[in-house]
Amino acid sequence: MAWWRGAVIYQIYPRSFADANGDGIGDLPGITARLDHVARLGADAIWISPFFKSPMQDFGYDVADYRDVDPIFGTLADFDALLARAHALGLKVIIDQVLSHTSDQHAWFVESRTSRDNPKADWYVWADPKPDGTPPTNWLSVFGGSAWQWDSRRRQYYLHSFLTSQPDLNFHNEAVRAALLGEVRYWCERGVDGFRFDACNHQFHDAALRDNPPAQTEEQRSVSTVRPDNPYAMQRHLYDKSQPDNLAFLEDLRAVLDEFGAASVGEVGDENAPPLMAAYTEEGRRLHMAYSFALLTRDGSAAHLRAQVEALEGELDRTGGWGCWALSNHDVPRIASRWAVNGERDERQVRQLLALLLTLRGSVSLYQGEELGLPEADVPFELLQDPYGKAFWPEFKGRDGCRTPMPWHAQAPQAGFNANGAAPWLPLGEGHAALAVDVQEANPFSTLAWARQLLTWRRAEPRLRVGEICFHDAPEPLLVFERRRSEGGPALVLAFNLGAEPMRFTWPDTVPDLVPLSSAAPLPAPADWGRELTLPPFGIALAATDDV
Repeated sequence: MAWWRGAVIYQIYPRSFADANGDGIGDLPGITARLDHVARLGADAIWISPFFKSPMQDFGYDVADYRDVDPIFGTLADFDALLARAHALGLKVIIDQVLSHTSDQHAWFVESRTSRDNPKADWYVWADPKPDGTPPTNWLSVFGGSAWQWDSRRRQYYLHSFLTSQPDLNFHNEAVRAALLGEVRYWCERGVDGFRFDACNHQFHDAALRDNPPAQTEEQRSVSTVRPDNPYAMQRHLYDKSQPDNLAFLEDLRAVLDEFGAASVGEVGDENAPPLMAAYTEEGRRLHMAYSFALLTRDGSAAHLRAQVEALEGELDRTGGWGCWALSNHDVPRIASRWAVNGERDERQVRQLLALLLTLRGSVSLYQGEELGLPEADVPFELLQDPYGKAFWPEFKGRDGCRTPMPWHAQAPQAGFNANGAAPWLPLGEGHAALAVDVQEANPFSTLAWARQLLTWRRAEPRLRVGEICFHDAPEPLLVFERRRSEGGPALVLAFNLGAEPMRFTWPDTVPDLVPLSSAAPLPAPADWGRELTLPPFGIALAATDDV
């Protein structure tokens, strides 16, 4: 079986993981020094957010040179050392590739903007203004305002789906597509095991430059990729992203990956993500895995969880594709705070959500600090770094609250983020030191210990890694589903009480006879085992069918 199918991929945000040189910013040698932690956790792979040369307007997601390491993170030799150490520990290495856009300081764009007839004039999306001087379309940037920026040199607008300093590449240009495949090939030849492709459904735009229609219903305005107060949610994004032209490019991309045996996971930010994810991961043809923002929202209800998982599974059944689930990443508030039922982090809920994530069907992306149960940090405006947060303050406080430094040693300066205690680029989260790795290492009942037990169980249990999933009807806030092998046999049946109050319930009639499995997994058996039982707040019940 392919290693990526059912894998747990540990996401590392390099600025905030570990600082080896004491300048306050995490770096590649810092990651290398801390890889033992990831290996002991039981992850299959690491995903490293961008470390390429960049002006850091969007902290690495604005790439100025795809083939070089930014000096704040180290050197290519440092990356090679990281890769070797990861492989020695049995960890695969996935790197973040941003293909939809570059930095405005990338050599391609510097040349493109000089004139309308230079060799790279058509490498980005340029368009003339309307007769009244306004932008060519009504398309909006995810980060606020028009997606078009006027350039006085060419006397044209250029498209930017994100910051103005992140111009969109023109994927309708064959030379652009070939160049980007060359950048992927470069890192394959360097030995990476896979790629996470950022914003991969933004890689084509409507060549006819048609306006997006307004979002007319509440459902259409419920854009999972942005907050409802962002104007971006007021449009149906029919023409500025998710174009069918992208499918052929993904097939060309897959051909390069297959040459080297490299895996891929695509980020699909779309209001109708499941069909796209299924098409993008159609078995053997395009990407290996994809994930959406479906579980990165504020809604943590049982109904929402079931609806999102079933919607994706229904589409994947049609194409043989594969999903990857995440509850947190570097762009959204941490799950320990975002879904907190009573407004504050609850250790019981933290542990339950780890169990939920690791028992869903598909691969898993586990963001750094989730294994410690870190809550969202409160970063004051004067210390805010995120341009997205500054643009939408105070309704939206940006993404910095989930990007604060990883706490390693509770009693060390800056919780051991660096050796000299230099002030980090973002302040340490309040209360994070008390949840540091060394504190939890010493406690066999800690969240970290729990996470390790869950990953060990998942790795040894084929029904969890690659088995089928089937939900059963249950009242809110209960979530009940089973995991079984595709060829049949006994199933694992799990019930989650997602609420903060005890819940008395009866196993649904659709669930066959059950036997407790207290010795087969880290999940405790209920005290009153039977067809009827009471789950405590944020409780979990695990059983197995006896239809051997």
